[in-house]
Amino acid sequence: MSEQNVFPGCDTGGASPSREGGACGSAIDESVQRVIDSGDPAALRLALAREAKERRRQECLANIQTEITQYTLDLLVRVPDLDAFFRALLKTLSEEGESHAAGVWLLNDEKLCCEFWMAHLFGEVFNAATLGPTYFPRLAMAQFLYDYRPGWEQTIEYRSDDTRLPEVVRDFNSAQGLFSTLVAPLLLGGRNLGWITLCVVEGPEDGSWWRIALVEAIARHAALALHKSRIYEQKRAEERRKAILEERNRLARDIHDNLAQGFGAILMQLQAAQRDGADLPPSVARSIDVAIDLARTHMVEARRSVGALRPNVSDGEDIANAIKRAATLAQKTSEVPIDVHLDELPRFGDGVEREVIGIAQEALTNAVRHARAKRITIRGSASSSLGLRLSIADDGRGIPRERSSAGFGMTSMQERADRIGASLTIVTAPRNGTEVVLAWDPTSLPTQVHGYA
Repeated sequence: MSEQNVFPGCDTGGASPSREGGACGSAIDESVQRVIDSGDPAALRLALAREAKERRRQECLANIQTEITQYTLDLLVRVPDLDAFFRALLKTLSEEGESHAAGVWLLNDEKLCCEFWMAHLFGEVFNAATLGPTYFPRLAMAQFLYDYRPGWEQTIEYRSDDTRLPEVVRDFNSAQGLFSTLVAPLLLGGRNLGWITLCVVEGPEDGSWWRIALVEAIARHAALALHKSRIYEQKRAEERRKAILEERNRLARDIHDNLAQGFGAILMQLQAAQRDGADLPPSVARSIDVAIDLARTHMVEARRSVGALRPNVSDGEDIANAIKRAATLAQKTSEVPIDVHLDELPRFGDGVEREVIGIAQEALTNAVRHARAKRITIRGSASSSLGLRLSIADDGRGIPRERSSAGFGMTSMQERADRIGASLTIVTAPRNGTEVVLAWDPTSLPTQVHGYA
């Protein structure tokens, strides 16, 4: 496609128009009026020709805005997927901008860095994985876009030899025969979400005014689509989180109202039979004793399950106190000493703290029930004042090899860690105990189980 097809009436020849259409029109009218007053026919014809060309320019700019608006709205309806939307948008930008390359660079949510996302090159669309690490110096360009603050608020055209660009980018541009690169910020509500770039091979004789208008128009609609998509994804994530919490609460209520209270009622009946059964045969008395132990054990486990499903982390209780409380409750049902060493920890939010408490409870329950340990130790500390490192270790028998990839609640702990983007490492060795280490920080590693002979 060409701009004449998509933007009918555009004339890209002549001087660059003013960015303020109304002021420009007034200035032209005054100029023409002065020529009329002078009475020079040749000067009048020249002034009228300039005015006609300028008006065509203004019509072209208005047409670009209208056509891009209609195009992006239609595209959003036809292609609701954000990835496909940007693929089509970059293809249109490259074709309409008479360029072989257009790209998108995004800021992360915390605006701590800029990363290359997608590019349309020579008729194909690439992302960071498919483009390859050495084809284009995208890391250098991403860092430049992030560091060069004037580019956060306005469109800038960089010539291929522009000294503001990193040397490696200038060398690449020269090797590719590029004349300039237009960079437009994805601005929305005063916030910058990233940038759209358009590379130009040949420099236009009259400047890049119409390409600037084109890339800015597309950037505005791209920013809106990106913002709406992020809001939608956040809403979906919140709805999933609420659904998970509702289901967990339902399960907790069922366990509490049915299993836990049922075991409690059975225990009361068995204890009453034990008190009234002084003359029972020894074998029957022993069976009642075993039944009482089983009922008591399973009632405690049912209550633990309720606690694991609904860890009580309130606004007034920090995560360290919540872990200490869980350890105190576990100590009441076990003779194994439980040592707790927790530094002062920052608050991480209910979502993160809920999963951390769940992992701690699961690891502690496993150690108490299965490890046959002589001592259990819990340690927790802040990681670089931003995250958390939590360790639950025992000196028990370790995890058997045949259960090194499942069991002992490891699947549940991994799922919890994955939900908050944490790394979970489980180190175990036969007869030398097990240590569960949770590290929560911006990067995430998969759960690992290291077995030693």
